[in-house]
Amino acid sequence: MALAAVKWGVRDLAAAANVSMDTIARFKRGERVKESTIDSMRTALEGAGVEFIPEGPYQGDGGAGARLRSITKTEQNKTVG
Repeated sequence: MALAAVKWGVRDLAAAANVSMDTIARFKRGERVKESTIDSMRTALEGAGVEFIPEGPYQGDGGAGARLRSITKTEQNKTVG
């Protein structure tokens, strides 16, 4: 879901997180991956604008997920200028 949000493929994430495409494939299959590798992938996605949402503590809040972070005015000015 996070890859789709930033229009990345596995190759893009691998390059941004400095991990192999095989490692990402193992992660996607639910196989064991080092915690530091998961941190690298998360950091790369957050740097691209993904915000990870924890599961809500109240009924109806929904489960964990991901969305694009809102861009602040300062960030917009940096991309425009």
